[in-house]
Amino acid sequence: MVRLLRPLVRGTTYTRLLHLWVPMLVVSVWVFIDEATLWVPAALLVPLGFVPAVRTGEGVQARLLLMPGHEDSAFSVVPSGNWRDRLRTVAWLGLRMVLGALTTTVCVWLPILTVELVRLAQGHRVDDIPVLREAEPHRVYALLAVLPLVALYGAVVGLGVVATAAARALLGPSAAERLSALEERTEQLLERNRIARELHDSIGHALTVAVVQAGAARAADSPEFTDRALIAIEETGRAALEDLERVLGVLRETRGPASGRPTLVEADRLLESARASGAKVDAEVTGPVETLPGPVSREGYRILQESLTNVLRHAGAVPARVRVEVRDGALTLEVRNALPDGRATPGRGSGLRGIRERAALLGGRAHTGPDDAGDWQVRVELPPG
Repeated sequence: MVRLLRPLVRGTTYTRLLHLWVPMLVVSVWVFIDEATLWVPAALLVPLGFVPAVRTGEGVQARLLLMPGHEDSAFSVVPSGNWRDRLRTVAWLGLRMVLGALTTTVCVWLPILTVELVRLAQGHRVDDIPVLREAEPHRVYALLAVLPLVALYGAVVGLGVVATAAARALLGPSAAERLSALEERTEQLLERNRIARELHDSIGHALTVAVVQAGAARAADSPEFTDRALIAIEETGRAALEDLERVLGVLRETRGPASGRPTLVEADRLLESARASGAKVDAEVTGPVETLPGPVSREGYRILQESLTNVLRHAGAVPARVRVEVRDGALTLEVRNALPDGRATPGRGSGLRGIRERAALLGGRAHTGPDDAGDWQVRVELPPG
């Protein structure tokens, strides 16, 4: 019983009722103009529905009144983009007019019927309603007076449900709009994923360098080494703060140009940072790195950064070989390092996965794992952008 009466306390029931009454306002105004030509407002629905902006207005009304509070609703709020959408809008306007007329009729006549039944129960005759005109006054009509109210409740709730279902079918997004929304959602997820990788690579590298430098300085117990370690930590921290500010700018939607991101031309900064942390880095760069396309050079920088971070984090101060080769706009990047304890598990988590994802996004490929000599290898091949 409580479940059946629950729609009475829901605001949606009454906003849907208001939505169905809105077309009748136009009809009510037209009654004062010319009651004999009530077909005119209905006829105007056809040309009105072909106006592209009308679909936007109907979609906004449906969102606000038929499904209030549902941000991700199934109603389109963009203008009609093709003739199919225009025809769907015309059909919706006609159906809305019919449902509005039914709603107005039941909301007017069913309460009147209840009042007249009560008057019959009180001993009065009813002349305004043909069905009750011949009825003799009797107290039993007091019991029947409840039935029109029950019918009114069912009609209001039912017509609201029907209107919502019809609006979802006729005002719902087209296939092109669904595809566009899906593409936009995909772009947002890719951007969030890229920001997460940027933070992981940049901040993770800075923290790894700081931890390794601080530990080495404490173990060395040398003022000169401590000074060098502090300088390295300071430089790495400044670079990380710049990267952090840039990423936060993206989150604040004040993103600067992509060219502001570091590229492989600045790879010396990463190599010096790794060397200052105790790693013996042997680097070899062949080919015109500065001619690499922007996306390839920027992603290559982050891949090198994450690879050196993994060396410091999981292998420590061990010899590492870095090979960067540029040929015909394509990039081959390789980082090898020895595993101190002979294990082939230098790391896990999002770091290596991020390297593979960066390569895949540019149509390249990445291999991470032990090689035949027992060293850990990161090898990435990126095609021309």
